[in-house]
Amino acid sequence: MNNKVVRNIAIFATAFAMVVVVLGAFTRLSDAGLGCPDWPGCYGFMHIPKTEEHIAIANQAFPERPYEFEKAWPEMVHRYFAGVLGLLVLGLAIIAWRNKEKLAIKHSTFLLILIIFQAALGMWTVTMKLHPSIVMLHLMGGITTFSLLASLAIRYHFQFSNPVAAATIFKIKKLAWFALAVIVLQVALGGWTSANYAAMACIELPICQGNWLSEGEFIKGFQMWGFGAEDYEFGIHDQNARVAIHVTHRIGAIVATIVMAYLIFTLVRVKESRLLNQFGWLLAILLTVQVLLGVNNIVSHLPLANAVAHNGVGALLVVAMVCLLTLTLMPRKVSSEVNGNG
Repeated sequence: MNNKVVRNIAIFATAFAMVVVVLGAFTRLSDAGLGCPDWPGCYGFMHIPKTEEHIAIANQAFPERPYEFEKAWPEMVHRYFAGVLGLLVLGLAIIAWRNKEKLAIKHSTFLLILIIFQAALGMWTVTMKLHPSIVMLHLMGGITTFSLLASLAIRYHFQFSNPVAAATIFKIKKLAWFALAVIVLQVALGGWTSANYAAMACIELPICQGNWLSEGEFIKGFQMWGFGAEDYEFGIHDQNARVAIHVTHRIGAIVATIVMAYLIFTLVRVKESRLLNQFGWLLAILLTVQVLLGVNNIVSHLPLANAVAHNGVGALLVVAMVCLLTLTLMPRKVSSEVNGNG
């Protein structure tokens, strides 16, 4: 199979992964994470129960959790899309092995292992009743899958023609790795905030409830395991622990904004590469939108569409950073695609 076809499959899989991430956010934020209390089916069916007969069977099978269509459909649609994404990743791995491309084999095989683990996390999310650590890991696994698919698509699509001085590229790489680590940590904090239902623990700006330093229970708020609860839906932490989680996410947002602003400033000042300038402006737009969405979450009391968009743009920030690093780490060869000569 020629590279053009493989590239198109990788690009399609990347776009599809974005849809899966957004569907996952919608499912979580609409409190539909247990819309189907079993896995991989839904109340014993492999489709969304709709008829009165099937709904009666569902309620009889799970009397402790009565069937709700408005929660069941987001859960099952997310599972259907995740299943298709798994098949796309499997296809990319098979193609890489058949073409005997070493780098593509390593990349796609790791992706396949990751998607299998991600499916297991999806199962545990349900069987462990929305345990916050599992929910957060499931979110991060989805964003990692999205990022690695984008990186694979970049590898098939580009060979970065790099006229920039080696010292400048070295500086950008170091700064980009650091910024990526900060953004990933901030997204994880956002996932932890969401998984613990702490998004509305603070409803004031810019300071969270004037006494958060004295009353915020930070150790309790970041306990990852050992809760012993049977069901984690709607959270198990008290208000002080939720305040601690929320405040940490806000502080992380400030740090991430400062680090990203410096990276953006560095990229847009590179005169030798239009592509690096474009990445700088792309990151600037994503960062600005993300900050505004975060503020609006507080001001408007977490509207569903805004919260889902906040998750999606956070994922795009991670992906953009991974794509930037992928380009700068690739062998430097002349490419008419990048230079715009072909």
